[in-house]
Amino acid sequence: MAANKGNRRATPIKPQRQKAEKPRRVAGAQSASTSMADRFRSWRAHHRDSFRDALQRLNASRASSTMTILVIAIALSLPAGLAVLLDNARAITSGWDGNAHLSVFLDMDVDEKRQRELARQWLAIDHIDDTKVITRQQALEEFQALSGFGDVLQALPDNPLPPLIVVFPDSTDPVILRALENRLNQEKGVDLVQLDVEWVRRLHALIELGERLISALTLALAAAVVLVVVNTIRLGIESRRDEIVVVKIVGGTDGFVRRPFLYTGFCYGFAGGLVAVILVQSALWWLGGPIDELLTLYNSEDSLTSMAASSLIILPLFSGVLGLLGAWLAVGRHLGDIEPNF
Repeated sequence: MAANKGNRRATPIKPQRQKAEKPRRVAGAQSASTSMADRFRSWRAHHRDSFRDALQRLNASRASSTMTILVIAIALSLPAGLAVLLDNARAITSGWDGNAHLSVFLDMDVDEKRQRELARQWLAIDHIDDTKVITRQQALEEFQALSGFGDVLQALPDNPLPPLIVVFPDSTDPVILRALENRLNQEKGVDLVQLDVEWVRRLHALIELGERLISALTLALAAAVVLVVVNTIRLGIESRRDEIVVVKIVGGTDGFVRRPFLYTGFCYGFAGGLVAVILVQSALWWLGGPIDELLTLYNSEDSLTSMAASSLIILPLFSGVLGLLGAWLAVGRHLGDIEPNF
């Protein structure tokens, strides 16, 4: 029994393996939180990069970019130049309105005393700036000097010319002048009121017609600028189709893809507006000499003026907005058609 115990081998004791603890799974997905400041910095950086990318692409394709900018500039310089010329015409002819007056012919039996009394009374009427009395004798002498029929008039038994009061209004508005004419026609002792401002009415009508033509031309050419930018941006989108697909595959949003094209459209428009300002100023400088000489022949002290300082800023900004609008339309129309195919 003892021998058997001695011969029995001791059975080694196997160490127990400890079960590795499985890592706990956190319920739900975790997302990194981004502060508003980080988002703003990222948004600002992408705007900066998009603007820089737009300038680099315009510089890379100088020939086509120059052609597009020149088309925009020529389209905008035409209404802008006409508007400047119309403003000059309005300013130059504003002094001519001082010659507008009403000739009030009185009855033949109105004596000189009554004539001067009426002239003083009419100064209290609204829109009458001044009056001038021309007696029958003064009218006769002036007519003899200007007409050359002095001998014929001297042969007449009596002076055929009526007493006259010249009324100078403070406005050349056709509506005000017509109302003033009707008012003086109702005065006692007045035989006829002649409104000597038909040329003023024609001038106002021509200026108003010019303003409407320029407005219509501006709308038409602004639409043309938008279409030019739409076509240019569309070609840019097609040339970068593969790049847009890759950006969308990695998670780029439409806004992320759209932003560089919007900056490109704005750059096209803004550059076209700047060139339009240069073209208009050059044309005004070229026309300035002959126009000033023509005004001098008409004894006018006015001269041709250039674009206003505000217009020098407004025109490029307006053109930039047109380019931005054209880019927005092009991207909105064609960007949705480009999607990754899996």
